[in-house]
Amino acid sequence: MNTHINAADVLLGPALSLVGHSAPAIIAGDRTISYPELDALACRAGGVMVSMGVASQDRVLLVVEDRPEFFVAYLGAMKIGAVPVAINLRISPDELGYMICDSECKLLVADMQFLSICVRAIEDMTVSPPLIVADGASDEFPGLLCLTDLMEDQPEQMTSRPMAPDDMAFWMYTSGTTGKPKAVIHVQKSVPTLGRYLGPIYGVGPGDRIFCSSKLFFAFSLGHVLFAGLQLGASVILHTGWPSASAIADVVELYRPTVMFSVPVLYHSILNENLAASDGFAAVRHYISAGEHLPLGIFRQWQAVTGHAILEGIGASEAVVMFIANQPDDFLAGSTGKPLPGTDVRLVDDDEEPVTGPGIPGVLWVRCDSLASGYWRQDEKTRAAFVDGWYCTGDVFIVDPDGYYYFQGRADDMLKISGQWVSPGEIEDCVLASPDVAEAAVVGVQNAEGFTRLALCLVAVDRNANTNTLQQDLGELMSTNLSIYKCPRRFVFLNELPKTASGKMQRFKLRQIAADYLAVLT
Repeated sequence: MNTHINAADVLLGPALSLVGHSAPAIIAGDRTISYPELDALACRAGGVMVSMGVASQDRVLLVVEDRPEFFVAYLGAMKIGAVPVAINLRISPDELGYMICDSECKLLVADMQFLSICVRAIEDMTVSPPLIVADGASDEFPGLLCLTDLMEDQPEQMTSRPMAPDDMAFWMYTSGTTGKPKAVIHVQKSVPTLGRYLGPIYGVGPGDRIFCSSKLFFAFSLGHVLFAGLQLGASVILHTGWPSASAIADVVELYRPTVMFSVPVLYHSILNENLAASDGFAAVRHYISAGEHLPLGIFRQWQAVTGHAILEGIGASEAVVMFIANQPDDFLAGSTGKPLPGTDVRLVDDDEEPVTGPGIPGVLWVRCDSLASGYWRQDEKTRAAFVDGWYCTGDVFIVDPDGYYYFQGRADDMLKISGQWVSPGEIEDCVLASPDVAEAAVVGVQNAEGFTRLALCLVAVDRNANTNTLQQDLGELMSTNLSIYKCPRRFVFLNELPKTASGKMQRFKLRQIAADYLAVLT
């Protein structure tokens, strides 16, 4: 029995036979590209890469905006058995240089706007990969080869390279929330599983338009848009540029997605700018949120304004798509939902024993077919995170008697105060109920005696507000709604909170910022 597969064929093959030759795969501005056109362009791009010496299992790094060229290059690499790696578009030259060296990539494809970063990343390397521009010509870097120009000399048909199930299919670099990015390795056999629930649970199929406000280099977008969306024959709406509330509102109003993926911070911004009460937002069938915990207040306000619930879920780069989520016919505000089909979950306590009762916090472990095979050249971290087919998310949850899971924070964010576990998320939700607070995060900071104590880091709506008055008001709010041991006595007022490009809180940085801030006050 021939078990060889190719990820590009898995993604494009079903849609080509299912939806016909006129179905759009990509809608990007005034450009619409059908599935057959996308397949032909990917074949041409794959031919270019072969001509440049890219071989099976070689890494191809993409610093490309959310536009058709991203799909073309990504799928083209897959067709020849190479390993595409989408790179954060807000990366620094040093970070990119690290990833180039770490991956040993054989080709770097970049948009013109990112060329200077790429050149700076490779300029001091003894051996550097070829650099080509995705589309267009650069006056600053004359003579640089252009992928779309090179594609003109390549045939629009090719036989995709057959790959073994455990061969690498694509990589993703972690966002660096807890330190140095890790290269997450995903293999060929996991690709067919990435659309396993988006169709049956959320009803995505031919004729649907799906849109994710997060950039394609994030797992949330890549997994649900490129991987699941294409397999299901949907049309993918792309937006070029960093997402803002007004830009996303324009996309929704103009292109009318039927399913929208976004993150809590953007839902919040859209509400704050009074943009959600439009016909476009009302026409969306499902709203899905991931990336960080969705505050209950945002859920309620969004539902009141649009008439639709936001279905919160959680995933990871190591799983690509969500593994726990609220579902259209089974959701509970404030919860992260229930395990999705094809996913097994378990909670484990501090003694590595299974949590068997409701309401008891435990670290979430996940088992599903889309899990990564491990981290590139980081055996110790692979052994710690991947055990007997299970992946340790590092996220702490509780589960209620009805099977709904509630996010409690990261395992290294959970704090024991007076011998009791404290969830930063619970305190943050309380503080964010104040109209005077724009952002809030709770971290643990050691005092002079070496004990960990709570520090509330916040950004005020009015940066000129009297901090003493605000601190007093928040103290009263927390003491009214929280147990006394959950009420921080240390307040850290900041202009902004440190985050990754996806909007995730970088608590490892915030802990140091808070410690330095409080040290000055003592």
